Amino acid sequence: MASKIRRLWPPLAVLVIVLAGWQGAVVLLGINEYELPSPLVIGATAYEEAPRLFEHTKATLGITMLGFIIGSAAGFVLAALLHLIPGAKAGFYPLLVLTQNVPVMALGPLLVIWFGFGLMPKIILLTIVCFFPISVAMLTGLTKSDPKLLNYMSMIGASKSQLFWRLELPHAVPYLFSGLKIAASYSVISAIYAETIGGSEGLGVYMRLSMRGWQTANMFAAIAVVITLSLVLFGLIFVLERLFVRGTAGSKGE
Repeated sequence: MASKIRRLWPPLAVLVIVLAGWQGAVVLLGINEYELPSPLVIGATAYEEAPRLFEHTKATLGITMLGFIIGSAAGFVLAALLHLIPGAKAGFYPLLVLTQNVPVMALGPLLVIWFGFGLMPKIILLTIVCFFPISVAMLTGLTKSDPKLLNYMSMIGASKSQLFWRLELPHAVPYLFSGLKIAASYSVISAIYAETIGGSEGLGVYMRLSMRGWQTANMFAAIAVVITLSLVLFGLIFVLERLFVRGTAGSKGE
């Protein structure tokens, strides 16, 4: 515990120095609040806006978790199918990469046109964003099994499915968690964007309204909440990784 606390001191010290320098620069240089509010002003605004921020945060968290869960499941299933079905990876992997080359700013409005302004286009967008890093990470992990064990199990008559569940998937778990951590970071940002293209609630809507009203402090307060959500989701996956990957000397996908 003491060593963990010691590791926290350097980033906390840097954060305090940055905030103090920010506060001092705003005061000394007389920067207008609408251009760059000070940390104290942002903190006071966040306190005043807490009820509204809380309601919008609940909406954002809801679609983030739903999109992340569906995207993670889709990424897992797709990676397993591409690995298990002969020739599937060679045929579909380029299309998998192609899905990530479509700009989100172009895809979002198209999804709204096709599916309306409800929940569906937001969930589809988050699913598309989340499934790719999970699929790629897991596909990489599935090819990293011990070749000696693979040959031995094949020699004693293990089927393709038995090799997958008993050897390949356990070896791919660290890579899978690396993909989950990347997807977690993407999911929050994608949820914010999805809310800006259609919706009446969520941090994306709150930020859009704040921007239109030149309420810069409100924008920074919302950004702080978004960062916190991303860190919390990342931290939860990190904890789950430590529970599932016991005895692993560092995640191989990191």
